[in-house]
Amino acid sequence: MSAGWFRRRFLPGGPLPAPRPPRPRASPVPYRRPRFLRGSGSGSGPADAPRRPDARPVRSPARGRALPWNAGYAEIINAEKSEFNEDQAACGQLCIRRCEFGAEEDQEWLALCSEELLTGHYWALFDGHGGPAAAILAANTLHSCLRRQLEAVVEGVVATRPPMHLSGHCVCTSDPQFVEEKGIRAEDLVIGALESAFQECDEVIGRELEASGQVGGCTALVAVSLQGKLYVANAGDSRAILVRKDEIRPLSSEFTPETERQRIQQLVGVLQREAVDPQLVSPQSPEATREPDLCLASLPEAFVYPELLAGEFTRLEFPRRLKGDDLGQKVLFRDHHMRGWSYKCVEKSDLKYPLIHGQGRQARLLGTLAVSRGLGDHQLRVLDTNIQLKPFLLSVPQA
Repeated sequence: MSAGWFRRRFLPGGPLPAPRPPRPRASPVPYRRPRFLRGSGSGSGPADAPRRPDARPVRSPARGRALPWNAGYAEIINAEKSEFNEDQAACGQLCIRRCEFGAEEDQEWLALCSEELLTGHYWALFDGHGGPAAAILAANTLHSCLRRQLEAVVEGVVATRPPMHLSGHCVCTSDPQFVEEKGIRAEDLVIGALESAFQECDEVIGRELEASGQVGGCTALVAVSLQGKLYVANAGDSRAILVRKDEIRPLSSEFTPETERQRIQQLVGVLQREAVDPQLVSPQSPEATREPDLCLASLPEAFVYPELLAGEFTRLEFPRRLKGDDLGQKVLFRDHHMRGWSYKCVEKSDLKYPLIHGQGRQARLLGTLAVSRGLGDHQLRVLDTNIQLKPFLLSVPQA
């Protein structure tokens, strides 16, 4: 990601990209319930439209089409907060095929990939917000993204130890040793495929929502059974648990503004030491020979762009929202580099609305969103401002 692209995409006042000719707007994503439910065809239908909770129909899978592993599925009515249920689900079988290559690896895959190499099962839940479009797109897209990512690495997944070169070609005789020293296993390729699939799906959702003029986002919780192992990937605040007799074991962690406070604060942190322009420093100057305290090239680009907050928010966290009477007083605070707390003298800039405000389920990012990871939300902005939330969000799951 180049600095120029970042400025054009997210920072106010940056150079605007050249205007593109208007494209015909795509059709909006039609509303539907999860595909595996009986009578879940496209369109809202008269039975799905009422806002009264007792009027929404109870649906079940079609006869003769039980869910994998005899899994169950249940929905909770959303307390009339929206006209339609914004949540989605998907499940099914993953068929990973081996695709033959021609003489060169960069050739397109052959149209016929007849050899089925791996079979697994896939379950996913998508908690939508701001409309059902993002959750519907995720339910219809993520499993396809995952299948493509797995097919790209399937040779390494089925190998006893993933080879250095996917083709099996050995450039260095010690390649297997290097792979072993890194501790790379077949499971790591599946995890990498899940992470890449989330990223790909997020890009697809962004394009589709922009083309159709729709908005929205969703969290994503995915479970995949492959080669006798269960993989769980979560981006958002949904939870997965494993129940065994009297034992309840959490399989996922929540990603909220509160749990990811330090990462989010670091995005808009101001460098506390003066940066030296390398073009203005001669090789003989003390600055040129001094070892830098921070490597600017290794920091996220947004780290040096407090403009992401547009002067409307403060990145610091305080136990409560500060008031005018707190000016000049030393109060508890913490910044991106702190897990503990300290005291600082309150300045006028500290009276701005906090970047992260609230506690527990009430914590909000920029006073707007209750999650810090998920899919979609490419057009989401803080109310009455041009501040985008997407730079603060990650689509990468914990797997």
